Amino acid sequence: MGTLSDCKNLLECALHWEKNDPNRIYFTQPMGGGDANVKTWTWKEAVGEARRMASYLKSLNLPEKSNIALCSKNCAHWIMADLAIWMAGHVSIPIFPILTADIVQYTLEHSESKLLFVGKLDPIWDEMKKGVADDLPKIAFPLAPENDHDQWDEIVAKQKPLADVADRSPKELATIIYTSGSTGKPKGVMLSFEAMLRSAKGITSYMEIKKEDRTLSYLPLSHSFERFVVESVSIWVGGSLWFAESLDTFLQDLQRARPTLFISVPRLWLKFQLGVFKKMPPEKLNRLLKIPILNGIVKKKIRKGLGLDQVRFAGSGSAPIPKEVLEWYRGLGLELLEGYGMTENFAYSHCTKPGQVRPGYVGAPYPDVQQKISPEGEVLVKSPGTMMGYYKNPEETKASFTADGFLKTGDLGEIDEMGRLRITGRAKELFKTSKGKYVAPAPIENLIANHPRIEACVVTGSGFPQPHGVVMLSEDAQAAIKNGAKETIEKELAEHLKEVNKKLPEYEHLSFLAITNDTWMPENGFLTPTMKIKRSKLESTYGPSADKWYNSRKPVVWEG
Repeated sequence: MGTLSDCKNLLECALHWEKNDPNRIYFTQPMGGGDANVKTWTWKEAVGEARRMASYLKSLNLPEKSNIALCSKNCAHWIMADLAIWMAGHVSIPIFPILTADIVQYTLEHSESKLLFVGKLDPIWDEMKKGVADDLPKIAFPLAPENDHDQWDEIVAKQKPLADVADRSPKELATIIYTSGSTGKPKGVMLSFEAMLRSAKGITSYMEIKKEDRTLSYLPLSHSFERFVVESVSIWVGGSLWFAESLDTFLQDLQRARPTLFISVPRLWLKFQLGVFKKMPPEKLNRLLKIPILNGIVKKKIRKGLGLDQVRFAGSGSAPIPKEVLEWYRGLGLELLEGYGMTENFAYSHCTKPGQVRPGYVGAPYPDVQQKISPEGEVLVKSPGTMMGYYKNPEETKASFTADGFLKTGDLGEIDEMGRLRITGRAKELFKTSKGKYVAPAPIENLIANHPRIEACVVTGSGFPQPHGVVMLSEDAQAAIKNGAKETIEKELAEHLKEVNKKLPEYEHLSFLAITNDTWMPENGFLTPTMKIKRSKLESTYGPSADKWYNSRKPVVWEG
């Protein structure tokens, strides 16, 4: 192996940095207890541990190219385990750290996984592990919940580093990522080593990412988005990764890392904004930002308080982000760049370039990605990151591609004069009102969610004259209601409903907003592990109440 450009897969890239920059810090990992207990790994140490674990995997004499599962929240050991699996000649099967036991069981059985790495996990693991067969071999990371499995540190201490790692060809299967299962059972997306490497090289060139860049890893590595922009890119460029300890310490972790690249999802960008508003009401903040002398000081103070003062590029993906939120962050000097992609193309599809942000658009395709719109309005994409197909599902694989090799995204969209893509809805999410009009819920949900009292929402109403929205309130709003402000919040939401309807054609006007008492989480099945709403679950839960809500003829109705 010669230069970095000679590397034909991410594994060879990791070996390159082990040899050519061995003492550079790769991982910074809180081990519990905040700043007092933070561990680092150099490239030599990280790849060295992976080599030792790979020796152990080889000693098990598993069938060639076995599937090995990995269930953990983000941590240094996640990536070291991934490298070890590849080194030993096997295929990695990430499992979301927040799933129901039946989905865990389905994934392990469908993938025929021969071993499971158990990592850093929340108490929900007590339920999840009911889906894991007792006789499946397990290896526990140091941060795993209490267990009687074989221990990572003990194994690594006893093994010699694997000298001759497996030679993995570009076209070979590297990983199977199971979709989040927002509709039906998860499908196993097969990705090659070539797809992962070309995607990492593509975004690195496009965004001019450097070895010196720092990234905080906290979105699930088991999902293609984080696997692409964090794991794959860091291995390609030789960058440094910092990990978050927990949700409670997230701001502290962010301030420790001071990332130069920061990727998030709309729901978290909204939470950051609400956190700022808690400390400083929007009206006061807007006044201060209009004062020339204070303007720069206030912006810098807010960005520093969020741990984002050194960010070069800030990204948002997974779902649409409201125009007003984009503009608010831009006012703070932080330009949020939206991206778009699917598990099926390793999220390597579209990205906004700095200076070319257009609210409502997810940017143009990467230079080596092709896009077009089908006669039916569906977005079609051809990308170097495109999957090999669905595992054990050739029929579904065939149905996912056009005759000329474009991936059918299932999204509806339109392209502007600069090639930027706007997602207008999801073909399968369209529903018809009793007036015969089709409604695309996602754009309307985006409008509804743009309110500080609203955490999340779903728009539905199939078979009714007009659609309606079901809303989960923000923590701030829930606290205000407990303090007697229910009537005030109801008036605010009624006014917000009027403003939303003004922006919609008449057939999409919402009859009302229904306020739920439930908290929507992945743990209770209302959200996917990537925080997307599960429409089928929400509609089956609240559908029985719809007639009563419509009959109330009120702009805001309360569950219960």
